[in-house]
Order: sequence, then C-alpha cells, then structure tokens
Amino acid sequence: MKMFLYWGSASPFVRKVMATAHELGLEDRIEIIDSAANPVLRDYRIGDFNPLCKVPAAKLDDGLCLYDSRVICEYLDTHADGNLFPAPGPSRWQALRRQALADGLLDALLLIRYENLIRPAEFRWETWTDKQAEKVNDALNAMQQDVPADTQVDIGTIAYACALGWLSFRFPDLDWTKERRGLADWHATYETRPAMVVTRPRS
Repeated sequence: MKMFLYWGSASPFVRKVMATAHELGLEDRIEIIDSAANPVLRDYRIGDFNPLCKVPAAKLDDGLCLYDSRVICEYLDTHADGNLFPAPGPSRWQALRRQALADGLLDALLLIRYENLIRPAEFRWETWTDKQAEKVNDALNAMQQDVPADTQVDIGTIAYACALGWLSFRFPDLDWTKERRGLADWHATYETRPAMVVTRPRS
C-alpha cells in the first residue's frame, strides 16, 4: 500500500491520520503533499483527491481516493489488521463516540478561529462566537466525565488527544485544564506516546 496525502502541519485532523499511521507502523507508506487548505481561498489542487478541497485527503496507488480523517484512519487500521477500531460491541461504540465528540469540539473551535481571523471585522457576530464557545465548554466537560484509561489506545483516545492538543496550540489563553485536572493529566501522559510526539502541530 502506498498513500499520497494532502496535509497541513497544524491540522488536527491530519494529525489524527498521521498518529494513527504511526501507531500502526504505516508512516513510511504515506507520502505527504503540502497544501494551503483554507475555507475561503481554497486550494483547488486538493480537489483531485477531495472535491471539498479539505485536508486530510488521500489517494492510494490504485487510484482510490479517501476522505475525511475518519475514513482514512479506518482504512489504515483495516489495512494493517489493527485494533484501533475495535470489533462491534461496547468498546467500538465508545471509541467512535469519543472520536465524534473530539471532532465536534474541533469543528466548534475552527468556527471560532475562522470568525476571528478570516471574517472581516465589520461582519463578525459575537453571539455566534459565544455559542460555539458554549459547545467547546460542553464538549470539554463531557470529556472530563469520560477520561479514558491510561492503557487505552484506540481511535477515540487518538481523537481526544489530537483535539486537546490543537486546543492548547491555537487557544493558549483558554485555560481548559484548570477545572479538568483528570482530563489534563490524562492528556499530558498520552502526549508522550511516540506517535503523538512526532505529530505535534506546528505553524
């Protein structure tokens, strides 16, 4: 298997794919292609892999295109005969639910970031930003009530870690750890995993 992957060095969704690849020992099978993904100034090169021009977007050596991060990660796990996506049963639904929560947290954070950085100042809507911030807070509180076991490694824990890492990276002034020590301690430990160390976001 050879995979060509449009990526961004700071994208938490790309990080989820690359962390998955590292956990499975497939990182050498992926050739990354730099992109300039942006919701307004779209990088149309990515459209060859994903018509939405969003990253991550992958193409296999047989021409099959895969997107988004959830699909690519599951493909990698299946290809490697891994167990990051548990077999049907409670463990699988827990992992997939955690992934959905982490992705939803990121969606809200991205909407806040786009509102503040891309939308012209005269068109910014404070209520919109406040409501997205409510989602962020609610998602973090739900994570605090559902901290994974220290030994647990699956798509849910990878997604949690990538989302929290990007939150700290892009919103350093938001002290999400203060009232959520259990989640913060779990994340600090999880970030020491080799797959997380080598995939940390950078500007």
